[in-house]
Amino acid sequence: MKKKIHPQYQEVLFVDSSTGDKFLCGTTLQPEETAEFEGKKYPVYKVPISSASHPFFTGNNQFMDTEGRVDKFTKKYQVKKAQTQKMQAALKEAKEEKTKKKIAGKAAKPKIKAPVSKAKKVVGKVKTVIKKK
Repeated sequence: MKKKIHPQYQEVLFVDSSTGDKFLCGTTLQPEETAEFEGKKYPVYKVPISSASHPFFTGNNQFMDTEGRVDKFTKKYQVKKAQTQKMQAALKEAKEEKTKKKIAGKAAKPKIKAPVSKAKKVVGKVKTVIKKK
């Protein structure tokens, strides 16, 4: 390895902020905060979730989020769901109005065929006979 280009590798104390569990791990992180663990001082890095608090490892069904991410997502989803329902209701009303207008328009406009005079029919037949010859 080249010298003076790699960060310093050291033991760091990781603290789970939701449960308070602590564990040592080697890393290149350079945290400024320090704490004593098992009689020795270590740099401290706080993590929001670790294997001690994650539901997959603990077997708990409920996820306790200290930062409120789950609540934010739930609120956002509920707002979006309400907006979608409003849009669907508005589209349904517009569609119903359109069909009512079509039905009313058909009833108001009766189809009337004007009688064609016999003279026009005869003239039309004569023209076709002349063109065929």
